[in-house]
Amino acid sequence: MREKSKSIDDENIEMLVRTFYPKVIEDKIIGAFFIEKLGSDIRGDAWEEHLVLLTQFWRYVALYDDTYRGNPLQPHFEIKGLHKKAFVRWLDLFYETVDSIYDENAGRLFKEKSQEIAENFMRRLGLKK
Repeated sequence: MREKSKSIDDENIEMLVRTFYPKVIEDKIIGAFFIEKLGSDIRGDAWEEHLVLLTQFWRYVALYDDTYRGNPLQPHFEIKGLHKKAFVRWLDLFYETVDSIYDENAGRLFKEKSQEIAENFMRRLGLKK
């Protein structure tokens, strides 16, 4: 078992993203949303592009890296049937993954930011609390 990271850097952000999304694709609640848009093969080109983009996004959030170019909310408007339970499940899996990679202090940033982002997305998407 590897030691949990006490700091946040490019390498462990990529590890977070690449550890998290295989869990997502297998999940009964949220997996179908991702498979519909990106396919079921996480090694495919669509997934690779998505994983790179999300790694850039989390680098921006955690390290203020300016390589991320995108609108993270916009694609969610195109997802049919998206509901609050999906966001709750996404957060549960994300927290679990954060806890497997980071110590409590380093992980707190990801948990707080992901909670803020999820609440903002749900509000902007008009999903009921």
